[in-house]
Amino acid sequence: MHRQHLSLLVCPTCQDELVLDNDCGDSEQIDRGELRCVECQAIYPIVKGVPRFVDLENYTDGFSFQWNQHATTQHDSYSGVSISRERFFHETRWPTRLSGETILEIGCGSGRFTTHALSTGATVVSVDMSGAVEMNRQLHRTADKLLVIQADLRSLPLRVATFDRLFCFGVLQHTPNVEDAFKSLPRFLRIGGQLTVDVYDKREGFWRWLEPVYRTYYWLRPITTKMETERLYRLVEKYISMVWPLTRQIGRIPRVGRMINRMLLVHDYRQRYELTEKQLKEWAILDTFDNLAPKFDQRQTLSTLRKWFSECEMEEVDVHYGYNGIEGRGVKC
Repeated sequence: MHRQHLSLLVCPTCQDELVLDNDCGDSEQIDRGELRCVECQAIYPIVKGVPRFVDLENYTDGFSFQWNQHATTQHDSYSGVSISRERFFHETRWPTRLSGETILEIGCGSGRFTTHALSTGATVVSVDMSGAVEMNRQLHRTADKLLVIQADLRSLPLRVATFDRLFCFGVLQHTPNVEDAFKSLPRFLRIGGQLTVDVYDKREGFWRWLEPVYRTYYWLRPITTKMETERLYRLVEKYISMVWPLTRQIGRIPRVGRMINRMLLVHDYRQRYELTEKQLKEWAILDTFDNLAPKFDQRQTLSTLRKWFSECEMEEVDVHYGYNGIEGRGVKC
């Protein structure tokens, strides 16, 4: 972390000031040390340049493993395709230049969207509860405007009313209480600050009854969520490798091919993204594991997300189906 970013942090327990002890690093970068609360004297370690505010072992361990295995799979610099950039700017609807502003990213993983938040020229604080923060820091080590921290979004060590913009992609459905997680976010925005989130969708009406048919991985989750993480990953690898030639043929069936492959637990992006066959297989392994491994997977409806935005007194609310299920945007008033 950079010394200049210390002013953004507070104790997550009592919200008081943190001071730096026993730091190791050059004049600007801090690779190792401790943050101490001046009020309650709580100590938070800095490990590999990342301040840690949670136990290193927690319910997100599967994500730590996932992003270590696929650290760069979804990064545009690796894929050669601007998939993450397009999604970032499409979902947020933000300008490409935001110099002088501060952005809070909740659930950064290995940093596929961090790259594009930084490209705006803004100062970015990227948060994740999993050990994937280490890969994000490593991949963006030269970014002077980035602070990466390991923390729980329900107890963030950040000053309230500080950020101009906040985005949270692919995270809310994996928290123990989605409503509480969502409602914990707006307080970190300044008045007029913009919030963008997405969450897996739960269909309403007729489509609700079809979900168990085409989302077949829910049949397996009672078993897979209890499996040892690495064992599950190896099983997913073997399964995808075994059915991969078959899914290539199924994917060519007009209209229903991709749906059949999804029912076979294979995410088929052949006709959606211009990736190599090797990359397509990597994405399939990653996304199938992502369906089966997380401890929590709690979909929400459009009406529920709209209700939460309203209860948080957000203005200019726009909630609709989108990239990752449901997208929601609003402005803090």
